[in-house]
Amino acid sequence: MPEHRPASEEPRLTVTRPPRRRLRRALALALPVPVVGLVLLVTSGNLLLPVRQVVTIEAKMASKRDFFQDPEVERLLMKHGFRVRITNMGSREIAKQDYEGYDVVFPSGQPAADLISRERARANRPVLLYRPFVSPIVLATYRDYAEVLRAEGVAKRLPGSGGRPMYYTLDMRKFLDLAHGKRKGVQRDPEDGYRWDEIDQDDRVRNGNKILAQTSDICEANSAGTYLGLVAFVEHGNDAPDNEAEAEQLARRIKPLLVEQGLPSSERAETYLSPDGQSIAPISVIYEHQFLAHQIGQVAAKGATDDERVLLYPSTRFVTEPQLVALTGDGARLGELVSKDPELQHRAMELGFRARNAGSGATGDELTRFLTERHIPVPTTSSDDTRAVLPSLPLLEKMIEIVGDCPDRTGSR
Repeated sequence: MPEHRPASEEPRLTVTRPPRRRLRRALALALPVPVVGLVLLVTSGNLLLPVRQVVTIEAKMASKRDFFQDPEVERLLMKHGFRVRITNMGSREIAKQDYEGYDVVFPSGQPAADLISRERARANRPVLLYRPFVSPIVLATYRDYAEVLRAEGVAKRLPGSGGRPMYYTLDMRKFLDLAHGKRKGVQRDPEDGYRWDEIDQDDRVRNGNKILAQTSDICEANSAGTYLGLVAFVEHGNDAPDNEAEAEQLARRIKPLLVEQGLPSSERAETYLSPDGQSIAPISVIYEHQFLAHQIGQVAAKGATDDERVLLYPSTRFVTEPQLVALTGDGARLGELVSKDPELQHRAMELGFRARNAGSGATGDELTRFLTERHIPVPTTSSDDTRAVLPSLPLLEKMIEIVGDCPDRTGSR
């Protein structure tokens, strides 16, 4: 006979807790999307974590974009809440074009930065300038060509270079004399400069091209404009022209000594470092950091330096100081960061730049240690080099326009 419960006794139900994963899924199906996100943040424990706002910096940059496009630099900037979106163009092109809507512009040399600063000052919109690192202008070549110049008495091995030197000093006066058709005191038609195979006594190179240094597009690139200023200084008796008539006459005289192929500075370095670079341009005007970055990469990848590529340091030289120009408050914050942050300054050194901030730990001494530890020769310049002076900004602009047949802002020449 079945057992009967008292009428007052209710049926008992057993309630079990679903697994946490199933609970999340059920909530996700039942709740609106914003609420789902909140629930998941709570259950994952991430609700209390700080949310960092990432600021996107709009930038126009020339060759120094090498630094900002490095993956480690991008990571470090993101850690501080910055993402840099770069528009690539030459230094002079940056100064000549409109830069409204940008936070920073970073030409590779002082002349372009000065053009920007002056234009903004006239508009009563001053800028802030930052100099996070430097990278000298150098003449990049190949060992055989450097040794031909050394045998000619035009180049010398820099002290401490060892048996297979990586660095030479170049006597700019003697180098330009060869381009003018003057060799060891004998002058021929100045229009008929010497060629490589004419001065090579040991059959090291078989090249019938004129002895010249090739530059990037002189109308756009700081490296080309700086080299123009260097040539002008030497050709003008180690002095800069001081009036417009003198500058125009000098520009027309040195125009045959400046050969360009319309390449941006970064592409000029890429051509030099390419397998076919030696047949394209025996000497290229680039920045020191581009050469050092190549050697650092060679050691990391192959365990040894690239001994076929070497540098010529002009005996008459400039100290080039690229300037990051901050146009907005966010741009100024970025400029402060890259100039003073120890990690970013150290990374600049690892990319071949000479960092300027002595308090960052990335000093010249540390660059020396960094290269020495990797068995990369340390570049040193001679103490008796002549420091060149650029023409005043208006005169330099006039000379660049004459030598490069540069278009104005409307595109006319």
